[in-house]
Amino acid sequence: MTANPNTSATGRVWLITGATSGFGLELSKAALARGDTVVAAARRTDTLDALSADHPGRLQPCRLDVTNTAAAAAAVEDVVARYGRIDVLVNGAGRTQVGAVEETTEDELRRLFELHFFGPAALTKATVAHMRRQRGGAIVQFSSMGGQMSFAGFSAYSATKFALEGLSEALADEVAPFGVKVLVVEPGAFRTNLFGKNAAYLSEPNDAYADTVGPTRDMVRTGDGEQAGDPAKAATAILTALDSDDTPLHLPLGADAVDAIRAHHDRLATQITQWENISRATAYD
Repeated sequence: MTANPNTSATGRVWLITGATSGFGLELSKAALARGDTVVAAARRTDTLDALSADHPGRLQPCRLDVTNTAAAAAAVEDVVARYGRIDVLVNGAGRTQVGAVEETTEDELRRLFELHFFGPAALTKATVAHMRRQRGGAIVQFSSMGGQMSFAGFSAYSATKFALEGLSEALADEVAPFGVKVLVVEPGAFRTNLFGKNAAYLSEPNDAYADTVGPTRDMVRTGDGEQAGDPAKAATAILTALDSDDTPLHLPLGADAVDAIRAHHDRLATQITQWENISRATAYD
């Protein structure tokens, strides 16, 4: 994509990563259906040709590897140079990673953090600078129910999402005075390609974890296409949240996400109460 300061945009201007499939694709379609302009970023953009042809001038493919943070910052500058603003940034690129802590190599862990944390952080930083000056905008961070809780096999995946949620909670406080919203989306199991063979990454198994991580690995291997969640309905829910005068910081999506996160918080509240006296007794006399 090349900059053209004379290009006009209709509606809001979106920059969406991971736009060729799943949530990113459905959000792109939903935004276009409302008359907005979408810069759809992905490593391969050929699958966007048909959508671009259906919306000439309003769907602009952008070849981008979000782990290349210098390129990510340049892409933001390019969008602003072309359209004059970015109204919504969606950090949607991601993949699945399954493995016990002991099974997960350092390289696997670092590469996942580059994709799920450092890439989105760079895009967020570059975009917020413009949103702050334009006194408005929204940052949509795709986390997961695994950004609130975790279980065997999802240690690396959840670690990246926990980190993104921590950054986003602080960000929300920092940019609220400038009229910028932050929305952290926490989906459960949705029928995207996240469990597909081209997206799911499985660490080399260790037989010692067959009983704990094994079921998680099997779920990912066999669960593709069986998830209860509809990505198109998720896109509608996200638009509804962004349009609200009371946009939430956290938006769990799917009954499984709501139930799992609520149960996790209930367990945490029980443990805090159980150990409260010990916890409070740690002050100097």
